[in-house]
Amino acid sequence: MINDQISIKGALTITKNGEVVREIDNLMVDTGKTLVASRIGSNIDNFVDYMGLGTGSTAAAAGDTALVAEVSRSPAASSTSVSNPLDVVFTSTFSAGVGSGSITEAGLFNAASSGLLVARTVFAVVNKGPDDIITITWTVTIS
Repeated sequence: MINDQISIKGALTITKNGEVVREIDNLMVDTGKTLVASRIGSNIDNFVDYMGLGTGSTAAAAGDTALVAEVSRSPAASSTSVSNPLDVVFTSTFSAGVGSGSITEAGLFNAASSGLLVARTVFAVVNKGPDDIITITWTVTIS
């Protein structure tokens, strides 16, 4: 009997002004898993190409479809490693004056507004002042 399973997991690193301030695992939500499945089949959805920041503190759940309190969304560049496991790395920078506040959640999306939430995480507060620059590197691993 053949027993083959696909696992999808993610983790992100948050840097503030060039210094790593958080390393966190995330939850691949149901809509994110559906998006991955649709890319294999004929139902082609938009690519994952945005990250959002928010101030919500509600725990991440598989049924999440948005951030609890989104404050900013920024384009995300991606790259894929062709190895086993397969890593897709997304990077987004929230420049000075963008997404300021007590940041406690982040999400991956397939649109500049609304769209599908692919992954979400909640973390200890990262205070982003108006002059701070936050860069998020989010790795999604498929094995």
